[in-house]
Amino acid sequence: MWLMRGAAIFCCCALAACEQPAPDNTAAPETPAAAAPAPAPAPAGMPRSAPPAGASVYIVSPANGATVSNPVRVVFGLKGMGVVPAGIERDGAGHHHLLVDTDLPPLNLPVPADDRHIHFGGGQTETELTLSPGSHTLQLLLGDHLHVPHDPPVVSARVTITVQP
Repeated sequence: MWLMRGAAIFCCCALAACEQPAPDNTAAPETPAAAAPAPAPAPAGMPRSAPPAGASVYIVSPANGATVSNPVRVVFGLKGMGVVPAGIERDGAGHHHLLVDTDLPPLNLPVPADDRHIHFGGGQTETELTLSPGSHTLQLLLGDHLHVPHDPPVVSARVTITVQP
């Protein structure tokens, strides 16, 4: 019985699919090949968590304007929030990202991971860097469990240092 019903439904669907309307020759001509496609919409971003009121992140050392030599020890400071490793979702907490010689990334997306956006997903609060001689900028940006900055972002002042040869 079920087999007969199934076969009947299949045949009806197959016949319906075969019935196609006659081509409409009055349709507008196709868009010329030279027309550019519409730009893709900008990514909507990801949900962002709010930090506690008054939360701040800062670079303890080196100081702004300091002249240093390699390896450069960078110590992170955080007030009003906790530090947790990436992947651990906890209100009022996050982990550090050190921005080297770059501007802030888009704040509605995860912080990129490259040599200018250094992730400290283990919950580290300091690091040592080897930088080329000359002037460099350092800035901290706190991210949530998915590396997305908080809203409003918890970001330090930019520190400029000079690395000696």
